[in-house]
Amino acid sequence: MPEYRYLAPFELGPDATQYRLLTREGVSVERIGDREILRVDPEALKKLAQAALTDVNFLLRPAHLSKLRAILDDPEASDNDRFVADTLLKNAVIAAKGQLPSCQDTGTAIVIGEKGEGVWTGGNDEAALEEGIFRTYQDENLRYSQMAPVSMFEEKNTGSNLPAQIDIHAGHGNEYHFLFLAKGGGSANKTYLFQETKSLLNEKSLEKFLREKLFSLGTAACPPYHLAVVIGGTSAEATLKTVKMASAGYYDNLPVTGSGTGQAFRDPAWEERIVRMAQESRIGAQFGGKYFVHDVRVLRLPRHAASCPVGIGVSCSADRNIKAKITKDGIFIEQLETDPGRFLPPQGAGADAKPVAIDLNRPMDQIRADLSKHPIKTRLSLSGPLIVARDVAHARIKQMLDSGSPMPQWLKDHPVYYAGPAKTPEGMASGSFGPTTAGRMDGYVDEFMAKGGSLVMLAKGNRSPVVRDACAKHGGFYLGSIGGPAAILAQENILKVEIVDFAELGMEAVRRIWVKDFPAFVVVDDKGDDFFKGMGAKD
Repeated sequence: MPEYRYLAPFELGPDATQYRLLTREGVSVERIGDREILRVDPEALKKLAQAALTDVNFLLRPAHLSKLRAILDDPEASDNDRFVADTLLKNAVIAAKGQLPSCQDTGTAIVIGEKGEGVWTGGNDEAALEEGIFRTYQDENLRYSQMAPVSMFEEKNTGSNLPAQIDIHAGHGNEYHFLFLAKGGGSANKTYLFQETKSLLNEKSLEKFLREKLFSLGTAACPPYHLAVVIGGTSAEATLKTVKMASAGYYDNLPVTGSGTGQAFRDPAWEERIVRMAQESRIGAQFGGKYFVHDVRVLRLPRHAASCPVGIGVSCSADRNIKAKITKDGIFIEQLETDPGRFLPPQGAGADAKPVAIDLNRPMDQIRADLSKHPIKTRLSLSGPLIVARDVAHARIKQMLDSGSPMPQWLKDHPVYYAGPAKTPEGMASGSFGPTTAGRMDGYVDEFMAKGGSLVMLAKGNRSPVVRDACAKHGGFYLGSIGGPAAILAQENILKVEIVDFAELGMEAVRRIWVKDFPAFVVVDDKGDDFFKGMGAKD
Protein backbone atom coordinates (compact mmCIF):
# COMPACT_ATOMS: atom_id res chain seq x y z
CA MET A 1 0.00 0.00 0.00
CA PRO A 2 1.45 3.43 -0.93
CA GLU A 3 2.15 5.89 1.86
CA TYR A 4 -0.10 8.95 1.95
CA ARG A 5 1.54 12.30 1.36
CA TYR A 6 -0.38 15.54 0.81
CA LEU A 7 0.63 17.55 -2.26
CA ALA A 8 -0.88 20.95 -3.02
CA PRO A 9 -2.65 20.82 -6.41
CA PHE A 10 -1.05 24.15 -7.39
CA GLU A 11 2.48 24.36 -6.05
CA LEU A 12 3.45 27.97 -6.71
CA GLY A 13 6.98 29.30 -6.58
CA PRO A 14 8.02 32.52 -4.80
CA ASP A 15 5.64 35.46 -5.27
CA ALA A 16 7.49 38.17 -7.22
CA THR A 17 4.55 40.60 -7.07
CA GLN A 18 5.40 44.16 -6.06
CA TYR A 19 3.03 45.24 -3.27
CA ARG A 20 2.35 48.57 -1.61
CA LEU A 21 1.25 49.00 1.98
CA LEU A 22 -2.37 50.10 2.09
CA THR A 23 -2.69 50.39 5.88
CA ARG A 24 -1.75 48.76 9.14
CA GLU A 25 -5.02 49.76 10.76
CA GLY A 26 -7.43 46.98 11.60
CA VAL A 27 -4.72 44.31 11.77
CA SER A 28 -3.26 42.97 15.01
CA VAL A 29 -1.54 39.87 16.35
CA GLU A 30 -2.27 38.11 19.61
CA ARG A 31 -1.37 34.82 21.19
CA ILE A 32 -3.98 32.20 22.07
CA GLY A 33 -2.14 29.53 24.00
CA ASP A 34 0.82 28.56 21.86
CA ARG A 35 -0.83 29.94 18.68
CA GLU A 36 -0.19 33.27 17.00
CA ILE A 37 -3.50 34.60 15.65
CA LEU A 38 -3.93 37.36 13.09
CA ARG A 39 -6.99 39.45 13.89
CA VAL A 40 -8.48 41.43 11.01
CA ASP A 41 -11.26 43.94 11.61
CA PRO A 42 -14.13 43.69 9.08
CA GLU A 43 -13.65 47.39 8.30
CA ALA A 44 -10.16 46.54 7.05
CA LEU A 45 -11.67 44.10 4.56
CA LYS A 46 -14.03 46.84 3.36
CA LYS A 47 -11.12 49.24 2.83
CA LEU A 48 -9.13 46.60 0.99
CA ALA A 49 -11.94 45.71 -1.41
CA GLN A 50 -12.68 49.37 -2.08
CA ALA A 51 -9.03 50.15 -2.82
CA ALA A 52 -8.54 47.07 -5.00
CA LEU A 53 -11.64 47.65 -7.17
CA THR A 54 -10.77 51.33 -7.50
CA ASP A 55 -7.17 50.70 -8.55
CA VAL A 56 -8.03 47.93 -10.97
CA ASN A 57 -10.59 50.04 -12.86
CA PHE A 58 -8.18 52.91 -13.47
CA LEU A 59 -4.71 51.37 -13.49
CA LEU A 60 -2.97 48.46 -15.22
CA ARG A 61 -0.04 46.21 -14.44
CA PRO A 62 3.37 47.42 -15.67
CA ALA A 63 3.92 44.04 -17.34
CA HIS A 64 0.77 44.50 -19.41
CA LEU A 65 1.78 48.01 -20.48
CA SER A 66 5.28 46.82 -21.40
CA LYS A 67 3.73 44.30 -23.79
CA LEU A 68 1.81 47.10 -25.51
CA ARG A 69 5.04 49.07 -25.86
CA ALA A 70 6.73 45.98 -27.32
CA ILE A 71 4.20 46.05 -30.17
CA LEU A 72 5.23 49.61 -31.02
CA ASP A 73 8.89 48.54 -31.08
CA ASP A 74 8.36 45.41 -33.18
CA PRO A 75 9.16 45.98 -36.90
CA GLU A 76 7.00 42.93 -37.72
CA ALA A 77 3.88 44.49 -36.18
CA SER A 78 1.34 45.77 -38.69
CA ASP A 79 0.39 49.43 -38.89
CA ASN A 80 -2.97 48.48 -37.40
CA ASP A 81 -1.27 46.58 -34.57
CA ARG A 82 0.73 49.67 -33.72
CA PHE A 83 -2.26 51.98 -34.05
CA VAL A 84 -4.26 49.87 -31.58
CA ALA A 85 -1.35 49.53 -29.13
CA ASP A 86 -0.62 53.25 -29.27
CA THR A 87 -4.29 54.07 -28.65
CA LEU A 88 -4.51 51.65 -25.71
CA LEU A 89 -1.41 53.17 -24.10
CA LYS A 90 -2.82 56.67 -24.48
CA ASN A 91 -6.08 55.42 -23.01
CA ALA A 92 -4.15 54.09 -20.01
CA VAL A 93 -2.60 57.53 -19.47
CA ILE A 94 -6.05 59.14 -19.31
CA ALA A 95 -7.53 56.43 -17.09
CA ALA A 96 -4.66 56.71 -14.61
CA LYS A 97 -5.87 60.21 -13.67
CA GLY A 98 -8.70 58.49 -11.79
CA GLN A 99 -11.74 60.07 -13.45
CA LEU A 100 -12.44 57.90 -16.48
CA PRO A 101 -12.10 54.12 -16.07
CA SER A 102 -10.04 52.35 -18.71
CA CYS A 103 -13.12 50.51 -20.04
CA GLN A 104 -16.77 51.57 -19.89
CA ASP A 105 -17.74 48.01 -18.90
CA THR A 106 -16.42 48.23 -15.37
CA GLY A 107 -17.16 44.58 -14.87
CA THR A 108 -18.54 42.06 -12.47
CA ALA A 109 -16.58 42.39 -9.24
CA ILE A 110 -14.95 39.06 -8.39
CA VAL A 111 -12.98 38.22 -5.25
CA ILE A 112 -11.09 34.96 -4.77
CA GLY A 113 -9.59 34.62 -1.31
CA GLU A 114 -7.54 32.08 0.61
CA LYS A 115 -7.94 32.56 4.34
CA GLY A 116 -5.40 30.96 6.62
CA GLU A 117 -6.87 29.07 9.55
CA GLY A 118 -5.00 31.41 11.90
CA VAL A 119 -6.84 34.50 10.58
CA TRP A 120 -9.79 35.65 12.70
CA THR A 121 -12.16 38.29 11.36
CA GLY A 122 -15.05 37.87 13.75
CA GLY A 123 -17.61 38.64 11.08
CA ASN A 124 -19.02 37.87 7.67
CA ASP A 125 -16.07 38.27 5.30
CA GLU A 126 -18.26 38.15 2.18
CA ALA A 127 -20.46 40.96 3.47
CA ALA A 128 -17.47 43.13 4.40
CA LEU A 129 -15.78 42.64 1.03
CA GLU A 130 -19.02 43.30 -0.84
CA GLU A 131 -19.62 46.51 1.11
CA GLY A 132 -16.19 47.73 0.07
CA ILE A 133 -17.06 46.93 -3.55
CA PHE A 134 -20.39 48.74 -3.11
CA ARG A 135 -18.52 51.85 -1.93
CA THR A 136 -16.28 51.78 -4.99
CA TYR A 137 -19.11 51.64 -7.49
CA GLN A 138 -21.03 54.36 -5.63
CA ASP A 139 -18.09 56.73 -5.28
CA GLU A 140 -16.31 56.32 -8.63
CA ASN A 141 -17.37 56.97 -12.23
CA LEU A 142 -18.09 53.30 -12.89
CA ARG A 143 -21.01 51.50 -14.49
CA TYR A 144 -23.77 49.39 -12.98
CA SER A 145 -24.01 46.28 -15.16
CA GLN A 146 -25.63 43.65 -12.93
CA MET A 147 -29.16 42.60 -13.88
CA ALA A 148 -31.49 41.03 -11.32
CA PRO A 149 -34.19 38.63 -12.51
CA VAL A 150 -37.67 39.75 -11.50
CA SER A 151 -39.27 36.82 -13.25
CA MET A 152 -38.03 34.30 -15.80
CA PHE A 153 -37.93 36.92 -18.55
CA GLU A 154 -38.09 40.29 -16.76
CA GLU A 155 -34.96 41.91 -15.33
CA LYS A 156 -33.94 45.17 -13.70
CA ASN A 157 -30.57 46.73 -13.08
CA THR A 158 -29.60 46.45 -9.40
CA GLY A 159 -28.32 50.03 -9.44
CA SER A 160 -25.19 49.18 -7.46
CA ASN A 161 -23.25 46.68 -9.60
CA LEU A 162 -23.97 44.09 -6.91
CA PRO A 163 -24.03 41.23 -6.32
CA ALA A 164 -20.34 40.51 -6.49
CA GLN A 165 -18.90 37.01 -6.89
CA ILE A 166 -16.93 36.16 -3.76
CA ASP A 167 -15.22 32.79 -3.24
CA ILE A 168 -13.24 32.29 -0.04
CA HIS A 169 -11.25 29.11 0.54
CA ALA A 170 -9.60 27.75 3.66
CA GLY A 171 -5.83 27.65 3.83
CA HIS A 172 -3.13 27.07 6.39
CA GLY A 173 -1.09 29.63 8.27
CA ASN A 174 -2.09 33.10 9.44
CA GLU A 175 -2.18 35.13 6.25
CA TYR A 176 -5.07 36.12 3.98
CA HIS A 177 -4.42 36.21 0.21
CA PHE A 178 -6.66 37.65 -2.50
CA LEU A 179 -7.16 37.99 -6.23
CA PHE A 180 -9.58 40.76 -7.23
CA LEU A 181 -10.95 40.96 -10.78
CA ALA A 182 -13.27 43.34 -12.60
CA LYS A 183 -14.47 41.04 -15.38
CA GLY A 184 -16.28 42.71 -18.27
CA GLY A 185 -18.95 40.90 -20.25
CA GLY A 186 -16.92 40.81 -23.46
CA SER A 187 -14.02 38.82 -22.06
CA ALA A 188 -16.23 36.78 -19.73
CA ASN A 189 -18.21 35.63 -22.77
CA LYS A 190 -15.01 34.26 -24.27
CA THR A 191 -14.66 31.57 -21.59
CA TYR A 192 -15.35 28.11 -22.99
CA LEU A 193 -15.56 24.56 -21.69
CA PHE A 194 -15.15 21.59 -24.02
CA GLN A 195 -15.78 18.07 -22.76
CA GLU A 196 -13.24 16.03 -24.71
CA THR A 197 -11.76 12.55 -24.37
CA LYS A 198 -8.40 10.80 -24.30
CA SER A 199 -8.42 10.90 -28.12
CA LEU A 200 -7.51 14.61 -27.94
CA LEU A 201 -4.26 13.90 -26.13
CA ASN A 202 -1.88 13.52 -29.03
CA GLU A 203 0.07 16.18 -30.85
CA LYS A 204 -1.87 16.21 -34.13
CA SER A 205 -5.34 16.19 -32.57
CA LEU A 206 -4.51 18.79 -29.95
CA GLU A 207 -2.98 21.19 -32.49
CA LYS A 208 -6.02 20.91 -34.78
CA PHE A 209 -8.39 21.41 -31.85
CA LEU A 210 -6.56 24.42 -30.41
CA ARG A 211 -6.13 26.11 -33.78
CA GLU A 212 -9.86 25.85 -34.43
CA LYS A 213 -10.87 27.07 -30.97
CA LEU A 214 -8.28 29.84 -30.89
CA PHE A 215 -9.51 31.32 -34.14
CA SER A 216 -13.15 31.07 -33.04
CA LEU A 217 -12.44 33.56 -30.25
CA GLY A 218 -12.68 36.43 -32.72
CA THR A 219 -11.97 40.03 -31.73
CA ALA A 220 -15.10 40.91 -29.72
CA ALA A 221 -13.27 40.79 -26.37
CA CYS A 222 -10.66 43.42 -27.35
CA PRO A 223 -7.35 41.77 -28.23
CA PRO A 224 -4.43 41.52 -27.84
CA TYR A 225 -5.38 38.82 -25.34
CA HIS A 226 -3.71 37.15 -22.42
CA LEU A 227 -4.89 33.66 -23.38
CA ALA A 228 -5.27 30.73 -20.98
CA VAL A 229 -5.71 27.09 -22.05
CA VAL A 230 -6.32 24.46 -19.37
CA ILE A 231 -6.28 20.77 -20.29
CA GLY A 232 -7.70 18.39 -17.74
CA GLY A 233 -9.34 19.00 -14.39
CA THR A 234 -11.07 17.00 -11.70
CA SER A 235 -14.37 18.64 -12.66
CA ALA A 236 -15.73 21.14 -15.15
CA GLU A 237 -15.86 23.88 -12.56
CA ALA A 238 -12.27 23.20 -11.45
CA THR A 239 -11.12 23.57 -15.05
CA LEU A 240 -12.93 26.87 -15.59
CA LYS A 241 -11.77 28.35 -12.30
CA THR A 242 -8.21 27.52 -13.31
CA VAL A 243 -8.79 29.26 -16.65
CA LYS A 244 -9.89 32.44 -14.89
CA MET A 245 -6.96 32.49 -12.48
CA ALA A 246 -4.42 31.53 -15.13
CA SER A 247 -5.61 34.32 -17.46
CA ALA A 248 -5.06 36.72 -14.53
CA GLY A 249 -1.45 35.53 -14.16
CA TYR A 250 -2.09 33.94 -10.77
CA TYR A 251 -0.48 30.62 -11.73
CA ASP A 252 2.56 31.96 -13.55
CA ASN A 253 5.00 30.40 -11.06
CA LEU A 254 3.87 26.81 -11.43
CA PRO A 255 6.36 24.05 -12.26
CA VAL A 256 6.96 23.54 -15.97
CA THR A 257 7.08 19.74 -15.91
CA GLY A 258 4.71 17.10 -14.60
CA SER A 259 5.55 14.91 -11.63
CA GLY A 260 3.15 11.99 -12.03
CA THR A 261 1.48 12.91 -8.73
CA GLY A 262 -1.34 15.01 -10.21
CA GLN A 263 0.00 18.49 -9.53
CA ALA A 264 -0.66 21.21 -12.07
CA PHE A 265 2.12 22.39 -14.36
CA ARG A 266 2.64 24.82 -17.24
CA ASP A 267 3.85 23.71 -20.65
CA PRO A 268 6.11 26.44 -22.14
CA ALA A 269 6.54 24.58 -25.45
CA TRP A 270 2.79 24.54 -26.12
CA GLU A 271 2.55 28.16 -24.99
CA GLU A 272 5.06 29.18 -27.66
CA ARG A 273 3.31 26.98 -30.21
CA ILE A 274 -0.06 28.65 -29.63
CA VAL A 275 1.51 32.10 -29.82
CA ARG A 276 2.76 31.14 -33.29
CA MET A 277 -0.73 29.92 -34.25
CA ALA A 278 -2.15 33.27 -33.20
CA GLN A 279 0.45 35.15 -35.22
CA GLU A 280 -0.21 33.00 -38.28
CA SER A 281 -3.94 33.81 -38.12
CA ARG A 282 -3.13 37.45 -39.02
CA ILE A 283 -6.15 38.56 -36.98
CA GLY A 284 -3.81 40.85 -35.09
CA ALA A 285 -4.68 43.46 -32.51
CA GLN A 286 -8.29 43.72 -33.72
CA PHE A 287 -7.74 44.84 -37.34
CA GLY A 288 -5.13 42.57 -38.83
CA GLY A 289 -1.52 41.84 -38.00
CA LYS A 290 0.65 39.82 -35.67
CA TYR A 291 -0.64 40.56 -32.17
CA PHE A 292 -3.85 38.60 -31.62
CA VAL A 293 -2.36 37.57 -28.25
CA HIS A 294 0.22 39.09 -25.95
CA ASP A 295 1.01 35.73 -24.39
CA VAL A 296 -0.41 32.27 -23.69
CA ARG A 297 -0.55 30.17 -20.55
CA VAL A 298 -1.09 26.44 -21.01
CA LEU A 299 -1.81 24.45 -17.85
CA ARG A 300 -2.10 20.68 -17.60
CA LEU A 301 -4.24 19.26 -14.81
CA PRO A 302 -5.09 15.72 -13.69
CA ARG A 303 -8.31 14.18 -15.02
CA HIS A 304 -10.67 11.27 -14.53
CA ALA A 305 -9.84 8.52 -17.03
CA ALA A 306 -13.25 8.93 -18.70
CA SER A 307 -13.11 12.74 -18.93
CA CYS A 308 -10.89 15.36 -20.49
CA PRO A 309 -12.30 18.83 -19.90
CA VAL A 310 -10.58 21.65 -21.77
CA GLY A 311 -11.06 25.28 -20.80
CA ILE A 312 -10.14 28.35 -22.83
CA GLY A 313 -10.44 31.96 -21.73
CA VAL A 314 -8.88 35.40 -22.03
CA SER A 315 -8.00 38.50 -20.13
CA CYS A 316 -8.56 41.37 -22.54
CA SER A 317 -7.00 44.78 -23.13
CA ALA A 318 -8.70 45.88 -19.89
CA ASP A 319 -6.47 43.47 -17.97
CA ARG A 320 -8.13 44.19 -14.62
CA ASN A 321 -6.57 41.82 -12.13
CA ILE A 322 -4.94 42.75 -8.84
CA LYS A 323 -3.53 40.71 -5.97
CA ALA A 324 -3.58 41.60 -2.28
CA LYS A 325 -2.63 40.09 1.05
CA ILE A 326 -3.08 40.67 4.76
CA THR A 327 -0.17 39.70 7.01
CA LYS A 328 0.93 40.62 10.50
CA ASP A 329 2.73 43.61 8.93
CA GLY A 330 -0.45 45.11 7.48
CA ILE A 331 -2.69 45.14 4.42
CA PHE A 332 -0.86 45.09 1.09
CA ILE A 333 -2.13 45.57 -2.43
CA GLU A 334 -0.41 44.94 -5.74
CA GLN A 335 1.32 48.04 -7.06
CA LEU A 336 -0.21 48.88 -10.41
CA GLU A 337 1.31 51.43 -12.78
CA THR A 338 0.52 55.05 -11.87
CA ASP A 339 2.61 56.55 -14.69
CA PRO A 340 1.69 54.66 -17.87
CA GLY A 341 2.97 57.55 -19.96
CA ARG A 342 6.50 56.24 -19.47
CA PHE A 343 5.63 53.37 -21.83
CA LEU A 344 4.77 55.72 -24.71
CA PRO A 345 7.44 56.49 -27.29
CA PRO A 346 8.37 60.16 -27.80
CA GLN A 347 5.99 60.31 -30.76
CA GLY A 348 2.86 58.31 -31.61
CA ALA A 349 3.18 55.11 -33.58
CA GLY A 350 1.05 53.33 -36.12
CA ALA A 351 -1.03 56.35 -37.05
CA ASP A 352 0.98 57.89 -39.87
CA ALA A 353 -1.55 57.11 -42.59
CA LYS A 354 -4.21 59.81 -42.62
CA PRO A 355 -7.72 58.41 -42.04
CA VAL A 356 -10.61 59.15 -44.35
CA ALA A 357 -12.89 61.81 -42.86
CA ILE A 358 -16.60 60.90 -42.85
CA ASP A 359 -19.13 63.67 -42.14
CA LEU A 360 -22.14 62.26 -40.30
CA ASN A 361 -24.06 65.56 -40.51
CA ARG A 362 -25.68 64.38 -43.73
CA PRO A 363 -28.61 62.23 -44.82
CA MET A 364 -28.01 58.49 -44.47
CA ASP A 365 -27.95 57.91 -48.25
CA GLN A 366 -25.08 60.38 -48.61
CA ILE A 367 -23.14 58.81 -45.75
CA ARG A 368 -23.52 55.35 -47.31
CA ALA A 369 -22.54 56.64 -50.76
CA ASP A 370 -19.36 58.08 -49.26
CA LEU A 371 -18.54 54.84 -47.39
CA SER A 372 -19.13 52.81 -50.54
CA LYS A 373 -16.10 54.47 -52.16
CA HIS A 374 -13.71 52.89 -49.65
CA PRO A 375 -12.68 49.24 -49.38
CA ILE A 376 -12.62 47.17 -46.23
CA LYS A 377 -9.64 47.86 -43.95
CA THR A 378 -9.92 51.62 -44.63
CA ARG A 379 -9.31 53.66 -41.49
CA LEU A 380 -11.93 56.33 -40.91
CA SER A 381 -12.42 59.46 -38.82
CA LEU A 382 -16.08 60.04 -37.98
CA SER A 383 -17.55 63.43 -37.04
CA GLY A 384 -21.19 64.20 -36.33
CA PRO A 385 -24.17 62.53 -34.62
CA LEU A 386 -24.51 58.85 -33.72
CA ILE A 387 -27.36 56.97 -32.09
CA VAL A 388 -26.30 54.75 -29.17
CA ALA A 389 -28.36 51.58 -28.62
CA ARG A 390 -27.45 48.09 -27.44
CA ASP A 391 -29.02 44.84 -26.20
CA VAL A 392 -32.12 45.93 -24.28
CA ALA A 393 -32.88 48.82 -26.64
CA HIS A 394 -32.70 46.47 -29.62
CA ALA A 395 -35.09 44.07 -27.90
CA ARG A 396 -37.50 46.97 -27.28
CA ILE A 397 -37.34 48.05 -30.91
CA LYS A 398 -38.02 44.48 -32.02
CA GLN A 399 -41.11 44.39 -29.77
CA MET A 400 -42.29 47.66 -31.31
CA LEU A 401 -41.87 46.33 -34.84
CA ASP A 402 -43.64 43.09 -33.95
CA SER A 403 -46.60 45.09 -32.63
CA GLY A 404 -46.91 47.02 -35.89
CA SER A 405 -45.10 50.23 -34.89
CA PRO A 406 -42.71 51.82 -37.41
CA MET A 407 -38.95 51.80 -37.17
CA PRO A 408 -37.91 54.75 -34.95
CA GLN A 409 -36.79 57.64 -37.12
CA TRP A 410 -33.62 58.15 -35.10
CA LEU A 411 -32.39 54.67 -36.10
CA LYS A 412 -33.02 55.53 -39.75
CA ASP A 413 -31.38 58.94 -39.69
CA HIS A 414 -28.09 58.13 -37.94
CA PRO A 415 -25.48 55.38 -37.71
CA VAL A 416 -25.97 53.24 -34.60
CA TYR A 417 -23.18 52.81 -32.06
CA TYR A 418 -23.43 49.74 -29.84
CA ALA A 419 -22.25 51.02 -26.45
CA GLY A 420 -23.24 51.65 -22.84
CA PRO A 421 -21.50 54.43 -20.90
CA ALA A 422 -20.04 54.57 -17.44
CA LYS A 423 -21.05 57.43 -15.13
CA THR A 424 -20.16 60.92 -16.33
CA PRO A 425 -17.56 62.83 -14.28
CA GLU A 426 -18.54 66.32 -13.24
CA GLY A 427 -17.76 68.87 -15.92
CA MET A 428 -17.39 66.36 -18.75
CA ALA A 429 -19.70 65.57 -21.66
CA SER A 430 -19.44 61.82 -21.15
CA GLY A 431 -18.12 59.04 -18.99
CA SER A 432 -16.00 56.26 -20.46
CA PHE A 433 -17.89 55.22 -23.57
CA GLY A 434 -16.20 52.51 -25.60
CA PRO A 435 -17.89 50.05 -27.98
CA THR A 436 -19.63 46.88 -26.94
CA THR A 437 -19.61 43.47 -28.63
CA ALA A 438 -21.30 43.73 -32.01
CA GLY A 439 -22.20 40.06 -32.35
CA ARG A 440 -24.89 40.28 -29.67
CA MET A 441 -26.98 42.37 -32.07
CA ASP A 442 -26.49 40.15 -35.14
CA GLY A 443 -29.97 38.64 -34.95
CA TYR A 444 -31.64 42.04 -35.41
CA VAL A 445 -29.66 43.36 -38.37
CA ASP A 446 -31.49 41.97 -41.39
CA GLU A 447 -34.97 42.91 -40.12
CA PHE A 448 -33.89 46.37 -38.97
CA MET A 449 -32.10 47.11 -42.27
CA ALA A 450 -35.13 45.94 -44.24
CA LYS A 451 -37.16 48.60 -42.43
CA GLY A 452 -34.58 51.33 -42.98
CA GLY A 453 -32.70 51.19 -39.66
CA SER A 454 -29.17 50.21 -38.64
CA LEU A 455 -27.83 50.81 -42.16
CA VAL A 456 -24.50 51.90 -40.68
CA MET A 457 -23.38 50.17 -37.48
CA LEU A 458 -20.38 50.89 -35.25
CA ALA A 459 -19.07 48.53 -32.56
CA LYS A 460 -16.22 46.12 -31.78
CA GLY A 461 -15.45 42.61 -32.91
CA ASN A 462 -16.26 40.42 -35.88
CA ARG A 463 -19.80 39.69 -37.11
CA SER A 464 -21.54 36.52 -38.28
CA PRO A 465 -22.29 35.78 -41.95
CA VAL A 466 -25.90 36.97 -41.50
CA VAL A 467 -24.60 40.52 -41.06
CA ARG A 468 -22.38 40.26 -44.11
CA ASP A 469 -25.35 39.03 -46.14
CA ALA A 470 -27.65 41.74 -44.79
CA CYS A 471 -25.14 44.48 -45.68
CA ALA A 472 -24.89 43.16 -49.25
CA LYS A 473 -28.68 42.83 -49.52
CA HIS A 474 -29.63 46.22 -48.06
CA GLY A 475 -26.59 48.36 -48.82
CA GLY A 476 -25.39 48.52 -45.22
CA PHE A 477 -22.05 48.87 -43.47
CA TYR A 478 -20.45 47.65 -40.29
CA LEU A 479 -17.64 49.86 -38.98
CA GLY A 480 -15.26 48.54 -36.35
CA SER A 481 -14.14 50.66 -33.42
CA ILE A 482 -11.08 49.85 -31.34
CA GLY A 483 -12.20 47.82 -28.34
CA GLY A 484 -10.69 48.98 -25.08
CA PRO A 485 -9.96 52.74 -25.22
CA ALA A 486 -13.16 53.99 -23.57
CA ALA A 487 -11.45 56.73 -21.57
CA ILE A 488 -9.71 58.37 -24.52
CA LEU A 489 -12.95 58.34 -26.54
CA ALA A 490 -14.76 60.12 -23.73
CA GLN A 491 -12.07 62.73 -23.27
CA GLU A 492 -11.12 63.45 -26.88
CA ASN A 493 -13.86 62.33 -29.25
CA ILE A 494 -17.33 62.65 -27.63
CA LEU A 495 -18.58 66.22 -27.52
CA LYS A 496 -22.17 65.92 -26.34
CA VAL A 497 -24.61 63.26 -25.09
CA GLU A 498 -28.41 63.37 -24.81
CA ILE A 499 -31.04 60.72 -24.10
CA VAL A 500 -33.61 60.38 -26.89
CA ASP A 501 -35.65 57.31 -25.85
CA PHE A 502 -36.13 54.57 -23.23
CA ALA A 503 -34.72 56.78 -20.46
CA GLU A 504 -35.89 54.30 -17.82
CA LEU A 505 -33.30 51.80 -19.04
CA GLY A 506 -30.41 53.73 -17.48
CA MET A 507 -27.14 52.60 -19.06
CA GLU A 508 -29.18 50.87 -21.82
CA ALA A 509 -31.19 54.01 -22.75
CA VAL A 510 -31.03 55.24 -26.35
CA ARG A 511 -28.74 58.26 -26.64
CA ARG A 512 -27.67 60.64 -29.38
CA ILE A 513 -24.01 61.60 -29.18
CA TRP A 514 -21.93 64.01 -31.20
CA VAL A 515 -18.40 62.90 -31.99
CA LYS A 516 -15.33 64.44 -33.54
CA ASP A 517 -12.55 62.48 -35.25
CA PHE A 518 -13.90 59.21 -33.84
CA PRO A 519 -11.59 56.40 -35.10
CA ALA A 520 -13.12 53.46 -36.98
CA PHE A 521 -12.40 50.92 -39.73
CA VAL A 522 -14.53 49.61 -42.57
CA VAL A 523 -15.10 45.98 -41.55
CA VAL A 524 -18.12 44.92 -43.65
CA ASP A 525 -19.23 46.91 -46.68
CA ASP A 526 -22.29 47.14 -48.91
CA LYS A 527 -20.80 44.62 -51.32
CA GLY A 528 -20.61 41.91 -48.67
CA ASP A 529 -16.84 42.11 -48.28
CA ASP A 530 -15.77 41.28 -44.72
CA PHE A 531 -12.44 42.22 -43.19
CA PHE A 532 -12.42 39.08 -41.05
CA LYS A 533 -13.58 36.54 -43.62
CA GLY A 534 -10.88 33.93 -44.12
CA MET A 535 -8.67 35.32 -41.34
CA GLY A 536 -9.50 32.63 -38.83
CA ALA A 537 -12.22 34.48 -36.92
CA LYS A 538 -15.41 32.50 -36.50
CA ASP A 539 -17.39 32.70 -39.72
